[in-house]
Amino acid sequence: MRRRAARLICLLVVAAFLLGLQSSAATSQREVRRVLILNDLSIISSPGFAEVVQAILTGLQKSPYRIELYDENLDLTLFPDRISQDNFRDEIIQKYSARKPDVIIAAGPVSLKFIAKLYDKFQGTPTIFCTIWGGIPDEVSQGMPFTGVLAQLDAEGTLNAALHLLPNTKHVVVVGGMGKFDEGFEAIAKQSFHNYESKLEFTYLFDLTMPALLERLKHLPNDTIVYHTALSQDAAGDRFIDSAQSIPMVTSAANAPIFVMDDVDLRSGTVGGDLVNWTNDGRIAAEMAVRVLNGEKPQDIPIARSTNAYMFDWRALKRWGLKESNLPPGSIVLNRQLTVWESYKWLIVGGIALILLEALLIGGLLWQRSELRKSEKAVRESEERFRLVANTAPVMIWMAGPDRLCNYVNKTWLDFTGRPLEAELGDDWAGGLHPDDSGRSLQTYTEAFDRRESFEMQYRLRRHDGEYRWVLDKGAPRFNSDGTFAGYIGSCIDITDRKLAEEAMSTIGRRLIEAQEEERTWIGRELHDDINQRLALLAVELGRCEQHIPPANEFIAQILGAQHRIMQIAQDVQRLSHRLHSSKLEYLGLATASNSFCREMSEQSKVEVQFTQTGIPRSLPKEISLCLFRVLQEALQNAVKHSGDRRFTVDLRGTEEAVELTVGDTGRGFEEQEAFTRSGLGLISMRERIQMVRGEFEVKSKPGAGTKIWARVPIQAQSFRAMAS
Repeated sequence: MRRRAARLICLLVVAAFLLGLQSSAATSQREVRRVLILNDLSIISSPGFAEVVQAILTGLQKSPYRIELYDENLDLTLFPDRISQDNFRDEIIQKYSARKPDVIIAAGPVSLKFIAKLYDKFQGTPTIFCTIWGGIPDEVSQGMPFTGVLAQLDAEGTLNAALHLLPNTKHVVVVGGMGKFDEGFEAIAKQSFHNYESKLEFTYLFDLTMPALLERLKHLPNDTIVYHTALSQDAAGDRFIDSAQSIPMVTSAANAPIFVMDDVDLRSGTVGGDLVNWTNDGRIAAEMAVRVLNGEKPQDIPIARSTNAYMFDWRALKRWGLKESNLPPGSIVLNRQLTVWESYKWLIVGGIALILLEALLIGGLLWQRSELRKSEKAVRESEERFRLVANTAPVMIWMAGPDRLCNYVNKTWLDFTGRPLEAELGDDWAGGLHPDDSGRSLQTYTEAFDRRESFEMQYRLRRHDGEYRWVLDKGAPRFNSDGTFAGYIGSCIDITDRKLAEEAMSTIGRRLIEAQEEERTWIGRELHDDINQRLALLAVELGRCEQHIPPANEFIAQILGAQHRIMQIAQDVQRLSHRLHSSKLEYLGLATASNSFCREMSEQSKVEVQFTQTGIPRSLPKEISLCLFRVLQEALQNAVKHSGDRRFTVDLRGTEEAVELTVGDTGRGFEEQEAFTRSGLGLISMRERIQMVRGEFEVKSKPGAGTKIWARVPIQAQSFRAMAS
């Protein structure tokens, strides 16, 4: 999911930039300049290179020319040997032979070396490099039109900062991977730590599978720190996006603080260090490219050195008990949480002022009553003072007697409703309530009066222009000096903007899930209608070849083996297509699709899945069917993967009002209070899906006693109209 989110964000950024360039070109005809960006990694697989490219794109907008942008990448994590293949090199040469770039920007040391080797083929095209280690390669000779920005990973500076924060450190565990891209980071770490090996015990974990690495990190000795280099591939060959996937898993498992190399890795619980700033390097490279497009020679532009910065995460410092006073001078602390006073000081000041004002008024009234008990005029003067102060208050203030009837509202209230005072007294104030909120609000109001307790409630109140606005109403009981109940006093503030912000966040979450479903549907159809058919056709053709080839047992055996493997691939692709987008769900309904999925999961994972269904209509709203089917998929896959059980139950029950889904096992279980924290995004995703269709979601689990996931979704039509509105 994180990879898909990164892909969407990067595509949106590039699309917005290209649209901006096209809009600018429509208003003024400017000269065209071609810029080729070559990356070591794709912006999809590397958030760091994505930040570099974004900074370059932003910087190129300052050019007076209309930029025609090209983007290529070597993608070292997926294709480490790709740059050594002649056909790829020839492809690049042929591709840009007719569209010679005016400037090439090489992001990464391997990209710089690749462009340097093709210097003659690109006819001396000026090149700006943005590289993070290794300096300038030997392929860049004196006199070539090359310049750029060099970044230096300061592993030693980070280690010194860590030792200053944790002076009792005895062990340093260096984490890395076995990918082509990981090697450079790991080599720098080993070289930087060489001089410290006599003082500290270093352990280099570069050749482990991800599960084995995470298990090691759970049991680190005391006085240990972890230094993360890069992990794009583990010993099993599994590949990861380092900052978006590897680091969150490492930080979740490790029982020691983790320090990193660059600012992109400063997330998901890492402490920080002396970090490279990817965005700043991309900005410098873009500025150099604009200067070259304006006529300067790269040789005349000095090579720039990236400026690292000590950056730390406030939350990680607090988690490990590290003092900010021990940080290096000039350190940047991110994600600092505001104190209660910083967050709510104006509310606190207003509340205190209101309390003081009320205390002052009550004190004045008590003093007047004790001094002028026999004087009704003094009492009326005191009440008038209260009304004068209340009418100038910026909040709506009301008062009610022991009979629950309103006997006063201030001017702010009247200005809000636009009604005269007599229309708000007694029970008439409730006429401004929204019909859907009236019963609930009056019940809260009445019950608080009966119990003589303070209350707080939210409801919609009609404003003078006819618009219903959400208000927060707080009321408190009043008592006379002899202890008798005197009624209530309360205040209201308009919270509509806050409610709208909450609804906007809910809408954003719903739209993200809907976008995810649309993408899954598209991928499923593409896999099924294109790739699967072509593989099947290839299998048929191989079968025909068998009939026309002379008898050669070994050759025929190879053909048959290839045919068998291709058919297996076709079956795997078909299963993937069904997992991404179940056509059975669309055409045969929820019950049939769920039964089919349970059978497939049982056969694939060699487990027993008992499926039952009662009263499920074949035709259900698409939102309900898709929601429950996705929850079933996620719940059953998680149970098979984590429970350790071999028998599972799935039950679907339908009534006229709702559809219920239950997925259960008798496996190892877990603590319920940790269900939505340590269990990852699976349970959160299921809960959000159910809430989107106004349903209920519940998880019941205990260690050693199994797990049951229950969901209930109403099927009344008004539920979906409310969601759509």
